[in-house]
Amino acid sequence: DRSEGCIVTDLSFPAYLYNRYTANPDDLEEGLFKGKILVQGYKAVFTSPSSAKDTSSRTTDAAKKSFNEIKVKKHVAQIINMKKVTPHLITYIACQVQFSPSSITSWQSIDGDFDYIQF
Repeated sequence: DRSEGCIVTDLSFPAYLYNRYTANPDDLEEGLFKGKILVQGYKAVFTSPSSAKDTSSRTTDAAKKSFNEIKVKKHVAQIINMKKVTPHLITYIACQVQFSPSSITSWQSIDGDFDYIQF
């Protein structure tokens, strides 16, 4: 059911989790955890804030070459020797993305109708 004033709860799959912000009602797993904001949040936390600016999977040869020539500090993923994205990391970033536009000023397990622990 679609209605104005829809309440997003811990049992909802918020649109930002989906590719193109749209869920397929016949297959809720299609595009899930591929949303642009979720990917940008992941990149901002684990690689670098500047890497979050472009979420496309295409990288030009010139960009690859210039990236390899630049000496930069290690990013979080390198520091913690992260080799792959896990369900726990996706959950962590999903909670951060859910929390970031919130009006609460410190972490709470419940934000209005949204229960982060249940989520």
